[in-house]
Amino acid sequence: MNNIPQSTTLSNTTAGTSCFDANHIDVTTIEDLKQVGSDKWTRYPGCIGAFIAEMDYGLAPCVAEAIEEATERGALGYIPDPWKKEVARSCAAWQRRYGWDVDPTCIRPVPDVLEAFEVFLREIVRAGNSIVVPTPAYMPFLSVPRLYGVEVLEIPMLCAGAGESSGRNDEWLFDFDAIEQAFANGCHAFVLCNPHNPTGMIWDRATLARLGELCWKHHVTVISDEIHCDLTDPGYGYVPFASAGEHCAMNSVTCLAPTKTFNIAGLHTAAVMAPDPVLRHKVWRGLNTDEVAEPNAFAVDAAIAAFGRGGEWLDALRAYLADNKREAHAMIDAYNASAPLNRQVRLLEGHATYLMWLDCSAFTRSGKAQAGAEAGEPDVDPFDAALSLADPDIARDTADSVSFADTDGLCDYLRREHRVFFSPGAQFGGDGRDFIRINVATQRARMREGLRRLTAGLEALR
Repeated sequence: MNNIPQSTTLSNTTAGTSCFDANHIDVTTIEDLKQVGSDKWTRYPGCIGAFIAEMDYGLAPCVAEAIEEATERGALGYIPDPWKKEVARSCAAWQRRYGWDVDPTCIRPVPDVLEAFEVFLREIVRAGNSIVVPTPAYMPFLSVPRLYGVEVLEIPMLCAGAGESSGRNDEWLFDFDAIEQAFANGCHAFVLCNPHNPTGMIWDRATLARLGELCWKHHVTVISDEIHCDLTDPGYGYVPFASAGEHCAMNSVTCLAPTKTFNIAGLHTAAVMAPDPVLRHKVWRGLNTDEVAEPNAFAVDAAIAAFGRGGEWLDALRAYLADNKREAHAMIDAYNASAPLNRQVRLLEGHATYLMWLDCSAFTRSGKAQAGAEAGEPDVDPFDAALSLADPDIARDTADSVSFADTDGLCDYLRREHRVFFSPGAQFGGDGRDFIRINVATQRARMREGLRRLTAGLEALR
């Protein structure tokens, strides 16, 4: 810990407390962040990084202290069984924040959520079968199943609930008709992201219960990624899928982790929960088969500390992130106030995660084509090849405006010309090609500067 710049963690005055020191965090510089060495701040020198899903707030004091104590003890050997059981107990106790009483014997620590996902594919789904993934979706849920011979059935979610006053689409909903058809055709499993990455949606209890009953009816097993569950806006609650009904609990495998919440993804610590003894036996067997699904010593200590003593720090973090989101909405609204209707963007309303989903279809060919179709315009190519720019992914649709094939091109342009980088939406599947994902979990002044560069880039394309 001593080689990490103090400004990227917390001040000495907060050591030994659970305080989230916003004032100290706000003075952290880009140079401080570069010294930490994260990919977010070293991949594109000179760029503001708003892509990788990690925070720029250092460590909660309780986590930093636990890691330091582990080093001082020299406790870096193989993990004894009592330590694993303590992780399970700590994780179960943490779920009481959400009114969920979990039996610790149903929980097992694992290195990360993807490890549990791979075991689920091998042991539950099996090669030759299929799995439903609602899109947009976290990228590995689309790519990893194919490595195990599992077919991915992408079912785009539906946009609904457009706010008349805000002009935003406030909800992404499951297409239950399409999902049930896939189930009736023999699908074996369903991937749930709860809360949702990248849209920030929080699924309500009724939606989760409906999904659970549908899966139970068709003998479809659910794997629920709940890694973002703690990162809800103040006043908004998360509902664990397994708590939404008996059939939800007994027909699912839940993946939990403190890594996003406490910014410790590099430690590789997570937990998998399976109340049903048959499912639990299969998953546990898969985890034990190759004996590689063991957490490391730092991960164990950090998880126990985070679950046991991190609540106060988390509550302050959530408030800080919510303020960042409000400012992001205000800046996008300010841009739209001066932009023509055909060049406005929409920041969708999501109340979980530190990720925001920005509709940039006004700057993409696919988005313009969709808008034309909805307006009943002829299905013709509006882009004149003679007007193409040097970049083949960019075309002029009028004498003074530029459009991109999708947001891959838009994000590349913003990185090259305006020194800010976001995650292009095409990698999330479905209709994500017209969106970009923005990470606002950074210092407030840096978030403002990143969004200023974004809006300046969009203004230059008018």
